[in-house]
Amino acid sequence: MKRKIITTSDGSKTIQIEDWNEQYHSIHGAIQEANHVFLKHGLLFYSELVSESKPISILEIGFGTGLNALLTLIEAEKLNLNINYVGVEAYPVELEEINQLNYVELISEAHTGIFQTLHTSSWEIQHNITRTFLLEKQKKFFKDIDAKNEFNIIYFDAFGARVQPDLWTEDIFKIMFKALKENGVLVTYSAKGSVRRAMQAVGFTVERLPGPPGKREMLRARKILS
Repeated sequence: MKRKIITTSDGSKTIQIEDWNEQYHSIHGAIQEANHVFLKHGLLFYSELVSESKPISILEIGFGTGLNALLTLIEAEKLNLNINYVGVEAYPVELEEINQLNYVELISEAHTGIFQTLHTSSWEIQHNITRTFLLEKQKKFFKDIDAKNEFNIIYFDAFGARVQPDLWTEDIFKIMFKALKENGVLVTYSAKGSVRRAMQAVGFTVERLPGPPGKREMLRARKILS
């Protein structure tokens, strides 16, 4: 499918799949969306819930451009958090495309080398990207994830239900529910009623939250067993 690099409303770039008219990030602002959905309502929300200093395990559904991983790594440095990060991606982005993105220019040029390392590190092996950030990229379909009680947070950043409805079903959210530890958190930019109902059907406690620029709402789900 034909792809091109486009600039979003906050000046950050993303990749657009022209055949689908679908982007890897919001056209209203790639960095703004990632910070609002995944950092503010995911990582920061969870880190405030727990007082212990254990590493936080994060599963990203759709590693894509690596923007969420980069922002998480930088935030973890600021907050002195240890992160074990797993990014799942069936179709990795080409390095040629990554090199056209401007995230480090807008976020932190000091992390230019680290951003490259996020993408050039080998798949299926855990790497020490920094002293506090471990990364493992897994090349697989989301339906093939078999983790059980492994993760504190899931960044659910799959392509939208309009173009890939099979990624937003009860079957997929059952896999997500199993992968989370008790009291774990799943966040996504989506606010569709069908997505919320699918999450609730498999056991999640779901809340609507104000969305990032350009979206009225988003969803946060928690695995609360008692």
